[in-house]
Amino acid sequence: MLSRLEQEFPAHEPRPVHAPKALDGIRIVDFTHFIAGPFATMMLADMGADVIKVEAPGRGDEFRYYPPAHPADESLGAPYLWANRNKRSIALDLKSDDGRRIARELIATADIVAENFSTGVMERLGLGYEVCREANPRLIYCSVSAYGRDGAFADRLGFDPVAQAESGFVSMNGYPDRLGVRALSPVMDISTAMMACNAMLGALVARERTGHGQAVEVSLFDNAVLMTGYATLQHLFTGEEPQRHGNTSPDTCPSGVFQAADAAFYINCGNNKIFNRLVTQVLEMPELGADPVLADRNGRIARRAELFRILDDAFAKQPWSHWQQRMRTASIPCGEVRTVGEALRSAEARERRLVSRIDHPELGWLPNISLPFRFHGTPIADPAPAPGIGEHTREILGDMLGYPAEAVGALLQSGAAYSCRGCRADDPQAATVSS
Repeated sequence: MLSRLEQEFPAHEPRPVHAPKALDGIRIVDFTHFIAGPFATMMLADMGADVIKVEAPGRGDEFRYYPPAHPADESLGAPYLWANRNKRSIALDLKSDDGRRIARELIATADIVAENFSTGVMERLGLGYEVCREANPRLIYCSVSAYGRDGAFADRLGFDPVAQAESGFVSMNGYPDRLGVRALSPVMDISTAMMACNAMLGALVARERTGHGQAVEVSLFDNAVLMTGYATLQHLFTGEEPQRHGNTSPDTCPSGVFQAADAAFYINCGNNKIFNRLVTQVLEMPELGADPVLADRNGRIARRAELFRILDDAFAKQPWSHWQQRMRTASIPCGEVRTVGEALRSAEARERRLVSRIDHPELGWLPNISLPFRFHGTPIADPAPAPGIGEHTREILGDMLGYPAEAVGALLQSGAAYSCRGCRADDPQAATVSS
């Protein structure tokens, strides 16, 4: 499959050579794993921060092995590559004295520490916030947890689908004649990552004003409740629970999936003006717009089944290309229902250059999905592939922390530090030592 992509997607277009980056000079020591933490720090890395990913020797972040893996390296699974671009990796045995000492030395040089271990793990390692801020008072220490770092539920583990279920999110999605369904996309992890990224950026701004660092925290469950949207306040106003409406909306009409002669598409008529343009300019059925009941949003909601039958019959008479052009001209919010593969290959994705190929020192190239933000004055960093396990261990120990080559070799030999097999094979300093 990968071999065919070289013809489908363009090479990454490099940023201007001398353009600054938004987070130039900011260093993050990243103890996170799986999705929410790593995706948060990757966003900061894309903005130019130096993110040093601390991994366990040998296997590293377990998220590396989520399938499918690159055929040449089982530790470079597609999900891991998606969440760990533009980072450096150092592999340390945090159960060893030397490994913990090196971690403390890294933290002393950092602007931000990010971690999402189970509650209490960083404290047991001697790397908790109170200890770290004594050595680095300007440090920002971001913890991502399932249910918070204190209180009755601090010990609970949590994953995205559990948060979807417990927050009420699952109860809102699907069809009314069956149980609610989870979103397959890890929406809670991704949105938690966004919140953690915002929290770290906010703390950086605060530090510029006050001179002091601080601890910041984001909970997966807290974020999941937020992700149920304004349904929370709707419930508090009325006492009613949100109902499952499938692809329709309880608040607007017509909003849902319709079938053209050759394809399915989604329409969202969010107000009366859009509905009027739909029935007059697109469908050429002005009598619907003139109906005093249908002209009003609440009236359309009350007569949704009848209105959908009329629209279904009308849309089935022409192909999607016919309706798409007419609705674009009439400014109707609509879009084809696509698969993921169709979305990646769509004209819109190509126009935005969302998918590209980036160079890899051993594998030739890898596919890359860009983040949605664009900086005109400080373009995001050119994407570097997610690192191998301990790919930069020697570089970080030697060049950054000043360890002499003999000391680096001794740390690798003892297993306190680790350098991955196959990292930059053209670099003689990337020799491997088994963990």
